[in-house]
Amino acid sequence: MRLQLRLALFLAAAYCASAADFQIYAIDVEGGKSTLYVSPSGESMLVDTGYDGFHNRDADRILAAAHDAGIRQIDYLVITHYHKDHAGGVTQLAAKIKIVNFLDHGPNFEEAKDNKEVFREYEIARAKGKHFIVRAGDAIPIHGIQVVVVTAAGKAIDKSLPGAGQPNPLCDSYKSIAVDTGENAHSIGMWMTYGQFHLVDLGDLYWNQEHDLACPANKLGKVDVYMTTHHGKKTSGSPQMVWALAPKVAVMNNGPDTGGSAEAWQTIHDSPGLLDLWQLHFAAKNDAGHNMPEQFIANMTGGDKCEGKWIKIGARPDGTFTVTNSRNEFTKTYSK
Repeated sequence: MRLQLRLALFLAAAYCASAADFQIYAIDVEGGKSTLYVSPSGESMLVDTGYDGFHNRDADRILAAAHDAGIRQIDYLVITHYHKDHAGGVTQLAAKIKIVNFLDHGPNFEEAKDNKEVFREYEIARAKGKHFIVRAGDAIPIHGIQVVVVTAAGKAIDKSLPGAGQPNPLCDSYKSIAVDTGENAHSIGMWMTYGQFHLVDLGDLYWNQEHDLACPANKLGKVDVYMTTHHGKKTSGSPQMVWALAPKVAVMNNGPDTGGSAEAWQTIHDSPGLLDLWQLHFAAKNDAGHNMPEQFIANMTGGDKCEGKWIKIGARPDGTFTVTNSRNEFTKTYSK
């Protein structure tokens, strides 16, 4: 089933939100990805579910964030792509909390054995709710915020978002890398808006596909928060993409030994206008110069000693937002 609501229609009928916070939880699934978005209206969208196994570790951590946010169901589950660190935990999560709508990019583009198994289990789970395929340009109709799909199934939006479209001078120095024909290249990416607050979450979108959003013109514009792409691996997050976004804050969903590469870390750190980079984990493979000070890192250890702390963002319609590290309650507020 296609999600028929298109961007123009959604913007024309956008819900007038109250002054409550737009809540965002970057949930630690130790190198996978799961982010919970809760609109001021109370509707929720979970992007990816982390891994299966680990004694329900990731499902339990997502459930804890849901309880903290005061929600009792997931209104929209967006699976950006079918890798096990993004879609593996769907079955375990669905056993613990109701999932109403399942959104994805359609067919599986990768035939590796473990990927096929993850996709098969996901198909079984989504059959118990309402299933929608989203394409670039679709809007996800969550009351109180605007969510626009900017890339899906290997295709980017044709036209720039309102206020964007400026030429990107960095495109002259762009170089593609080895082609990826699998799921990362087909990842769903989204742009979210609450009043004057803007956030981008591109899943695991591959370096070469980022080019379609960033060059020759920046189709997305600038953001307040960049949820780092592909865990901060060096095969995503090109300077052409990240620097065009010019985020005030970046949140890196890395694990202790997954993502958080020195190359991606440096690109984000050097982005014009960046104030802070927050990490879900201390990147054990990096030196101290490629990790933030500990107050900006939610988890300093991995494995059995990891407590699975999250990074939470509370955004207001005037563009002001607050970031909190749940490990140490360190909080910082950023103004528009």
